[in-house]
Amino acid sequence: MNVEKIVVRGAREHNLRSVNVEIPKNKLVIITGPSGSGKSSLALDTLYAEGRRRYVESLSSYARQFLGVSKKPEVDKIEGLCPAIAIDQKTVGYNPRSTVGTITEIYDYLRVLFARAGTPHCYKCGQEIRAESPQTVARLILEAMPGIEVTITAPVAIERKGEFVHDLQSYFDKGYNRFVVDGKMHRFVDRDEILKLKLAKTQRHTIEVCIDRLTLDKAEAVRVQEGIEKAFPLAGGFCRVIPVEGGGEPRLFSAEHMCVQCGLSFPEMEPRLFSFNSPLGACKSCNGLGTVYSISSNETTDQEESYWLARHTREVACGGCAGTRLRPEARAVLVDGLSIDKMSGMAVSELRERITALNLSQEHHQIADGLVREIVSRLIFLCDVGLSYLTLARSARTLSGGEGQRIRLATQIGSALSGVLYVLDEPSIGLHQRDNDRLIETLKKLRDHGNTVLVVEHDMDTIAASDYVIDMGPGAGLLGGEVVAAGTPAEVGANPNSLTGRYMSGVDQIAVPRRRRVSNQHLTITGVTTNNLKKITCQIPLGVLVGISGVSGSGKSSLIMQTLSPALNEAFRLGFCRDSSNFEELNGVDLIENCVLVDQSPIGRTPRSNPATYLGIFNEIRNLFAATTESKARGYLPGQFSFNVKQGRCENCSGDGTLTIQMHFLEDVEVECKVCRGLRYSDQTLQILFNGKNVAEVLAMSALEATEFFADFTAVNKRLKLMCDVGLGYLTLGQSSTTLSGGEAQRIKLVNELAKRGHNTFYILDEPTTGLHTNDVAKLLEVLQRLVNQGNTVLVIEHNLDVLKVVDHLIDVGPDGGAAGGQIVAAGTPEEVAQAPASITGRYLCKLLL
Repeated sequence: MNVEKIVVRGAREHNLRSVNVEIPKNKLVIITGPSGSGKSSLALDTLYAEGRRRYVESLSSYARQFLGVSKKPEVDKIEGLCPAIAIDQKTVGYNPRSTVGTITEIYDYLRVLFARAGTPHCYKCGQEIRAESPQTVARLILEAMPGIEVTITAPVAIERKGEFVHDLQSYFDKGYNRFVVDGKMHRFVDRDEILKLKLAKTQRHTIEVCIDRLTLDKAEAVRVQEGIEKAFPLAGGFCRVIPVEGGGEPRLFSAEHMCVQCGLSFPEMEPRLFSFNSPLGACKSCNGLGTVYSISSNETTDQEESYWLARHTREVACGGCAGTRLRPEARAVLVDGLSIDKMSGMAVSELRERITALNLSQEHHQIADGLVREIVSRLIFLCDVGLSYLTLARSARTLSGGEGQRIRLATQIGSALSGVLYVLDEPSIGLHQRDNDRLIETLKKLRDHGNTVLVVEHDMDTIAASDYVIDMGPGAGLLGGEVVAAGTPAEVGANPNSLTGRYMSGVDQIAVPRRRRVSNQHLTITGVTTNNLKKITCQIPLGVLVGISGVSGSGKSSLIMQTLSPALNEAFRLGFCRDSSNFEELNGVDLIENCVLVDQSPIGRTPRSNPATYLGIFNEIRNLFAATTESKARGYLPGQFSFNVKQGRCENCSGDGTLTIQMHFLEDVEVECKVCRGLRYSDQTLQILFNGKNVAEVLAMSALEATEFFADFTAVNKRLKLMCDVGLGYLTLGQSSTTLSGGEAQRIKLVNELAKRGHNTFYILDEPTTGLHTNDVAKLLEVLQRLVNQGNTVLVIEHNLDVLKVVDHLIDVGPDGGAAGGQIVAAGTPEEVAQAPASITGRYLCKLLL
């Protein structure tokens, strides 16, 4: 085995043209090149895929069923390959219960900290909760439930998994024959009856031993106290009083944790109490989700109910827990004066300082010392990858792909593995230049642990800081797939054949405009307080190219995506802007005709959706096929050429092109359909040719190829050219929408808008350069300038300095992230922002402009 480098021979995955390359081990290696040139095909689909496949193949068949079956990549040979871990741009998850705290495991450590070193308080009066005697508890029960017939029980298991046969038999042997199991009363005559209960082992159960049944009266005070004294030892200091036949809700009483003033008992201090994913800790109103759905209209309607609900319901914070997800008892436990929900709501940087300075008693300090070290180390890793502005309570669904990737990167650094091949897919996406500097240091730290760090990246600073660069190209799609240059950053920068090298050396560059547009019309939003914004007023000039910049977490998205965009959409939908709790006033809406948000959400959620269907190109293509002489002779209509329609598609796979085969104890395998050979259509449909190509061959064309093929058909050619203009010439027309990145989906939406030729429209784009090579950024900027020249306003939220230096007007939000941000620190031309002392963005712009 080669111990110094990874040797790849004959890589042919996707558009790779039998690539031969050598990658030095234990180095920071960058794979760069134009969008679609084959970077991910080499890094993820060849190196990582083969590394994972070899690892899985070494395991038993039993273990493989949980890890999936991996296809061998198209490559002749790979030598010296290490165990591989991919940290890609996939979302962390759509589970509404996942948060930053849970996926980083920091919240798990916090739960243990609060269970072991927390001090419970009464959630009603705020007094610290102390241990009470059975006599005091008996008095409280008699005062709280006078004259009510009750059963006194000992809750020996609360929401725990198991069959509990031996436990129940043990209590039976001690003389107890009545039990409340999952809310239902059981009376056992002998031990064999317990066997017939057959509780599901994998489900959670609550088991209570019945101690006594009586009517609460002062005359029975001694009997009540005796019942409590029997229950406490069985249930670890707890007893439950259950009213008989509708006498009210059951009450839990505790020997250890009780508020005498309010008559409230506190549940056992265990980590589950602080988990919103456990019935023990979750808020009862929202079941631990933190939000509920509210009807936002008092109107009555005869319309279909589901349609009316979709328009008039909105997700709001749960009133029962104020969005914290936890029951009140969990929120009333304090560590150094802070509850777990307060800590979860702090920015990572603030929480790091607070946890480090915890003031604990000597006993609690000994218990918490190891926990605090683990929590702080993980918080430091999050800060190192530019995520200091996040809170642990932040829902995973709201994280961008870049944020999710950097969270996984921070987790990997914490694992301290060595001898691993780490493959990262553009980790700098969504990062301000300052945070990018921190990320580069983190990648070097990962390398210095003895790992090979392979990064697909376009960022010039990251490339310059690397040990070795592999430049793919020379173009995209069929025009790429080759190694154009390889070597140190200096060697690649000096290579005239390398497109990346020409931008690194300054031979090619995105020029600063000679003059910038000026506008005397403005859109103004005042008093914005969304998230961390500090009642700011933002004035946006119309008819120009506007940039919104700022460090990660400074409030850019809060201002534009969460406040301005929804307000504009509502204004155009309703004809006016309703009162909002997030801002005071929005002026200038009458100066624009429409607002279009071009974000990075998917253009389709099924494999049957593709760029051709989204852009309407496929309708035109099917019409062209249906208009051929052979089609007319056979009586074929356009539907014949759709893989969603029965008459034209392959019936064996229903137009999917693949079949799913069940492998019993192994994972299901997706294989190519043998009837249509993955082409999705019937043989009869594929016999129809247009300009020598059948419909499957047309869908397999890249946008660049199709531009030439449909050169004489304006309706199709126009959109195809626009795809090439925004750097998507390498995408095939039939590529599944589910495989597109957020940046690719956003640029396809942009193509759709460009084709409409709108006027006086307010366009909002969220980081449109995501995943783009500098050369493709130049193309995209030409498209955006074209939109502005047509009389539109284009507002871009961006970190890319090549974009920020060419805008007409720049608004910088900051000065920092989280609580230290939320203000407009500078606004004006890029040159003016570059000279603003409070602007962190300005410091980096200064190097390019002044």
